[in-house]
Amino acid sequence: MCPGALGRGCPWKAFGGPTPQQWELGMGRPHPWTWGALWGLAGAAWFGGGAGWRRLGAPRLTGGSRGPAEPARLLQWVMAAPTRAPGDMGVELLGPAGGARLPPCQLTEEDASAHPGLANLLLGLTPYLDPSGLSTPLARQLEQAGKELQLRRAAWLRWEALHRLLQEALMEQRAGRGDASPTLQDRKFLETLEQRLLLGELSRILEPGPSLCGNRPPLLGLGAPDLLELLPPSQDLALLQQHLPQEIEERLRCKGLALLSYHRPESDSAGETARCAMLWTLAEGLAAEQRRLQAARSWRRELMGLLERQRAAYPQVLLRCLGLLQRLAQDHRLGTQAQLDRLNTHYLEVKCSAMFLKIRLEELSVLSDTYSPEKLEVHRAIRAGLQGAVQHQEQELATAQKILATYESLGPGFEGLVQEYAQLCGCIENKRWALQEFNKGCH
Repeated sequence: MCPGALGRGCPWKAFGGPTPQQWELGMGRPHPWTWGALWGLAGAAWFGGGAGWRRLGAPRLTGGSRGPAEPARLLQWVMAAPTRAPGDMGVELLGPAGGARLPPCQLTEEDASAHPGLANLLLGLTPYLDPSGLSTPLARQLEQAGKELQLRRAAWLRWEALHRLLQEALMEQRAGRGDASPTLQDRKFLETLEQRLLLGELSRILEPGPSLCGNRPPLLGLGAPDLLELLPPSQDLALLQQHLPQEIEERLRCKGLALLSYHRPESDSAGETARCAMLWTLAEGLAAEQRRLQAARSWRRELMGLLERQRAAYPQVLLRCLGLLQRLAQDHRLGTQAQLDRLNTHYLEVKCSAMFLKIRLEELSVLSDTYSPEKLEVHRAIRAGLQGAVQHQEQELATAQKILATYESLGPGFEGLVQEYAQLCGCIENKRWALQEFNKGCH
């Protein structure tokens, strides 16, 4: 935990980062690096005594305890402007030299330019990290622990293989396989072996060891010395020690030949001597194949890391390309579209004018081919007279329609007025006729 500061309100979890123990155990290593993971790196160096920060050029923190003022000074140093240009620092950080020491993360040059303090922090931490994200001392300890685990696992596998081989021999004896009628010596050997294995199991149960036993009392009050009374006779043990190596060697040879037949099926047709020679080289072949498999897995992990980086960079490159296409469309397509439309409109106007002139030319040519100039003059005069008469009639029609509309505006009584007017007109015509006739009679 945070030494001397967590109990006084350590602001570590306010940054969203894991504890130093979680970081060292690998719990602070998400695939895409988050801010919490990056603060976990910073915290690992900070809680480690500050030596890593001082190697990076951080200010020395004074005082008996690391209070809130010291992390503030440390953050000011981390987020300070770098001495190099942000673009150069991003290239160096994401290049082959710096990127190989960083775990797979979705960090781009734009992010490094936008956060120069973060890029400065990562660039300073790269010499102290391995590609998995662990610190260099912890990676060495992890490698040593892995080697020790491999040694212990190999030792356990040897004893486990021997134990299973003996159990298999006993199971074959119970099932009645092997010789049809085993000799008395063989039966005695197998019984002694079974009894000795059972005593070993009981001894392991009664005394499991200091790491598992603790302060628990012994099971049923029994101990390993109580099992000495159940040991087989000494002559049976001597017979077991005499025949057991030969039995184990024969069974191991059969198992090895079976494994050789599975690994190299073509060895079944070879002779016994050739198969034994192949058996001696089988372990080396399997070890070589295992090394090739581990190298292939390591190469696959590297390719997966590169693939993750490419996947992270692909959307950003795609967005950048879309932005460039949009800008090109706006500048070179939409910007010239108005001018192109104006040119097209002017072209269509000129084309229509030319079409009208061509139609008029065709009309005149047809007229000139059909009629003589004298007939054309007469036709023009007749047309002018007709057009004048049509215009005069249209004017009279308009005047009559206007008067009619005025009369229609008088309403329903207009018809009676018209009839009365017609009667008056008739009376006037009759009287005028009578007057004319009277005047003729007087003369």
